[in-house]
Amino acid sequence: YHVLLSNLFSDIILAPISIMLETLYSIPFYVFEIPHIKIKKPSWVAMPHPMVVFTVVLISYFLVTGGIIYDVIVEPPSVGSTTDENGHSRPVAFMAYRVNGQYIMEGLASSFMFGLGALGFIILDRTHNPSTPKFNRMLLIFIGFACIIISSAACYTFMKIKLPGYLQG
Repeated sequence: YHVLLSNLFSDIILAPISIMLETLYSIPFYVFEIPHIKIKKPSWVAMPHPMVVFTVVLISYFLVTGGIIYDVIVEPPSVGSTTDENGHSRPVAFMAYRVNGQYIMEGLASSFMFGLGALGFIILDRTHNPSTPKFNRMLLIFIGFACIIISSAACYTFMKIKLPGYLQG
């Protein structure tokens, strides 16, 4: 019954929509002639090594989660300062009570913790290799979970510093 309904849905609803979209997309090809060109790939262009791609993705992940775009636009200080009860100025790394604002060190610390958590998941993914010895597999599982737990606890602590009273009952 379910298969009959899904086939009926695809035949009655989706088929006319796909025909309309195909007609709409083909209109420019009736007006313009496609040039007959042959583009050759330069000989120096090659498939990058997987670790190069991984490194580029990891660095861009680190920079984006660290708020590099915010840091470039707003240009916040690297650390802030607050006055304690004795009147002395002391440095602070987290801009408290501001969810949409950050110091540069706060962004870097948070980004490092996000990267550590991502690394933990990558390590856990590597444990599925059947040729890995049992001791190494257990060690990788321990290290992966440790990275994830440390990262989660640190990010939770960062949120508690940034927003005191957050997630309190």
